[in-house]
Amino acid sequence: MNTRKIGTEYESRAAEWLEDIGYEILSRNFRSSYGEIDLIARQGACLVFVEVKYRKNSSSGKPEEAVSLQKQRKISKTADYFRVKYRIGEETPCRFDVIAIENGEIRHYENAFSYAE
Repeated sequence: MNTRKIGTEYESRAAEWLEDIGYEILSRNFRSSYGEIDLIARQGACLVFVEVKYRKNSSSGKPEEAVSLQKQRKISKTADYFRVKYRIGEETPCRFDVIAIENGEIRHYENAFSYAE
């Protein structure tokens, strides 16, 4: 199985898990020239940009550790683009979450990082 297919499978699991706990999935694999955001969801009034990371095991590090500052910057710029494209004003609260999947376990980090310039 190729890595893109595996990534899509785990992004789908993360989306289902978020829906089960009350999130509304607005977009999957949103792309811009700045980068990609795996999931964009709404929790109440809050817009949530979600990075999903998967590792079969921790031999190459924990999945959540793979969200580098460079990746955070790309996600932040892509989130800006999403907000402009869909005319979502600054009054709408936003946050950046990370979902880590390892050995079948899902760990959800709300507000995992702040906007990165």
